[in-house]
Amino acid sequence: MSKHTIIVGGGVIGAFCGYYLARSGRRVTIIDKGEFGAGCSHGNCGYVSPSHVLPLPGPGQLAYGLKGLLARSGPLRIRPGRNLSLWSWLLKFGRRCNRRDQLQAGAARTALLESSRKLYADVVESEDLDVEFTTDGLLFVFRDPQHFDHFAQTDALLRDKFQVAAEPVDGTALVEMEPALKPGLAGAWHYKNDAHLRPDRLMSEMRRLLLQQGVEILSGHTMTAILPGKGAATGVKTQTAAGYADFSADEIVVATGPLTPMLNETLGCRIPIQPGKGYSITMARPNVCPRYPMLLEEAHVGITPFERGYRIGSTMELSGYNDTLDRGRLNYLREGAAEYLVEPTADPVEEEWFGWRPMTWDGLPYIDRTPRYSNVWVAAGHNMLGLSMGTATGKLMAELMNEQRPHIDPQPFRIGRR
Repeated sequence: MSKHTIIVGGGVIGAFCGYYLARSGRRVTIIDKGEFGAGCSHGNCGYVSPSHVLPLPGPGQLAYGLKGLLARSGPLRIRPGRNLSLWSWLLKFGRRCNRRDQLQAGAARTALLESSRKLYADVVESEDLDVEFTTDGLLFVFRDPQHFDHFAQTDALLRDKFQVAAEPVDGTALVEMEPALKPGLAGAWHYKNDAHLRPDRLMSEMRRLLLQQGVEILSGHTMTAILPGKGAATGVKTQTAAGYADFSADEIVVATGPLTPMLNETLGCRIPIQPGKGYSITMARPNVCPRYPMLLEEAHVGITPFERGYRIGSTMELSGYNDTLDRGRLNYLREGAAEYLVEPTADPVEEEWFGWRPMTWDGLPYIDRTPRYSNVWVAAGHNMLGLSMGTATGKLMAELMNEQRPHIDPQPFRIGRR
């Protein structure tokens, strides 16, 4: 009989781990405390972005972080209060705010991002996924001429170090290329290899595909403990509305995103993830709707046109597991979009949403076996790039668990790194 693998977490990472493990012949069960495909896998901007090579910690980010500690509004808000784990995370983040560590992390991120971009194209085509997968690239749009010109240094860095290059588009050509943008903007940088899709469609299609593969998907199951054996786990204990349940397993994958630190004691290791709260608003397409997805750089706002909708998203709030929907943050998205777009919003609004991104202090995920159990693995901490890195993470996890040669180097993603 094939090995039975339980995946804890029904987001995009858990979904693609399940997909590649099922393809390898394993029997797979996915459990989630909520509904499959909820959380950040539902309401993000849908970018598949090889351009997002550089992690957040880097030169200049310490000053930006200090502004976040003081800001009442704006794209970044940091409220550590008495949260000692967040203070510790911020200190480690600060130590990584240098070029050497940024480039080191960038190399590891590039491997995941480039692999995922290729794998998405393969999976969408081979599995006939209806996810609105579009390959028009991504625009980095600037209002300020100095900011636009300064980004040339970043583009040169990405080109020289990672072979990721953009084409500059000046303000006049930009309006011709994208009439949804206001005249008078400085310009944009066009990363043509980026793509985008509709995240909720991806997750509904992945559910259909996984069920076709014979994967069992169970919602409303909160993992409360790992059932221990001699150096290995024998399964997991979950809590449901009806009580407790035990599931036996040969191997376990924990893909619980920002909630992973709540399982540190159970896992027997520390996964230093902080929840980075982001927001989005999904609505009808404006009459003058962008063709291209774009990042409005000075405002730090993302715009994604869908075939049957339109989404504004972004902001970053580090304040622990705060589950309130802050209307001020939603208003910030609207105001930021209005600075760049001819018609920034439309009615009706379909959804106002927030989610916690799993942020690590070095910008890299954890994809590794736990030190306590020989058969328990973690795939979490993908920062703002869970969707962008989903396919490559799933394939890498299947390779590691099946003792196959990994298609990318797993060492940068090890547990316990410093």
